[in-house]
Amino acid sequence: MTRERVGDGDLRLRIVVLHPPADVSFAVQEGRSALLRPTEVKKDHIAFEFSVRLGNPIPGDQPNFLGSFAQGPRGGRFVYVNSGKRAGQNDSCWDRRAKVPLGGLTWALVKSAQRKRGAVIEARMDGGGRDGGPACGSVALVSVWQVIAS
Repeated sequence: MTRERVGDGDLRLRIVVLHPPADVSFAVQEGRSALLRPTEVKKDHIAFEFSVRLGNPIPGDQPNFLGSFAQGPRGGRFVYVNSGKRAGQNDSCWDRRAKVPLGGLTWALVKSAQRKRGAVIEARMDGGGRDGGPACGSVALVSVWQVIAS
């Protein structure tokens, strides 16, 4: 059973990077090269807030995320969290990108967020890699996508 077209409405997302390595800059990639700076920076975490658009559902009745922050192919979208040089920190020895998957964002989460004024859907990732540097490649989420009421 296919859901009705959701339309091209905006959906607010937040990615929280936990335990980022000291002295390493992070930014979310927008489009091919623009960077979104953090909305919150604390010693133990960095947070980014941004919006994606909802397009027509993809086969299998999954949400379809569009816009400059949604990277990758339809059905396999993700958000890049850049660090070091890729985050604009030219003097860094690090040059990395982490892929935060959007696949865990379900229709139930989308509709729940749409019903709550000011809500954001949040996921948390570990900012550190196994080598002591920033996380890179496809990352497993520490806390899966969930609706947070503002």
